[in-house]
Amino acid sequence: MSQVFLIDDESDIRIALEQSFELSDIDARCFASVEDALLALKQETPLAIISDIRLPGLSGLDLLNTVSHHYTGIPVILITGHGDISMAVQAIQDGAYDFIEKPFSAERLIEITQRAIEKRHLTLENEQLKRSLKASQTLGPRIIGDTPVIQTLRETIGMIADTDADILLFGETGTGKELVARSLHEQSSRRDANFVAVNCGAVPENLIESELYGHEKGAFTGAENTRIGKFEHAQGGTLFLDEIESMPMQAQIRLLRVLQERAIERVAPIPSSL
Repeated sequence: MSQVFLIDDESDIRIALEQSFELSDIDARCFASVEDALLALKQETPLAIISDIRLPGLSGLDLLNTVSHHYTGIPVILITGHGDISMAVQAIQDGAYDFIEKPFSAERLIEITQRAIEKRHLTLENEQLKRSLKASQTLGPRIIGDTPVIQTLRETIGMIADTDADILLFGETGTGKELVARSLHEQSSRRDANFVAVNCGAVPENLIESELYGHEKGAFTGAENTRIGKFEHAQGGTLFLDEIESMPMQAQIRLLRVLQERAIERVAPIPSSL
């Protein structure tokens, strides 16, 4: 990640400032226009952006407006000419981090940029702490630990918990797949509905479909009443299917169809032939 984006249409200024930043251990990526910088923003997020106000095409103020609305939190430092001071003051009120008036020394710009980078680091750390606090206050099982892998896992759970897509969890027995599934449930908007776990390998082959989809009265010997299955019980919540590969192949085929169509049919009695 580039630490800063620098935007100026004068190549000699870009080269000189890039060298000054390099001497100060600041990684700067330079652009001749706001348009080029905005394209780069879609690929990477700098810690700060420095831009001249007056540029061909989009101006530094246009850049500030876009960053304020779509890349909240990135400090924007504006470079102004003498006649742009009132404009720069208004930009500060509109959310710019600071402005520096021409002519300026590289040391002055670097000092302001370093403060902006420090502020951005603090903002990012604060956001991370808020996410960690939210995860720690979540009801249900906790995923504890501070290793980079565990931190990434918790962040991933927080990001995907509310997705409508089916989630496939990989892991050896005992590594905590159900713990992750419960955490996904508790951090989602489904948390007030049921969390239902099914060990597919522990259900007898002749009962797996009845267990999952339920059955109508008389569907088979002993089915004296209609019974809802795990899918219906988990309606609006989360269904965790453990050891899904242990299911009979025919049951897996029907399960695939259910997942595709998002609809189930209870096991029903076989119609009597005439």
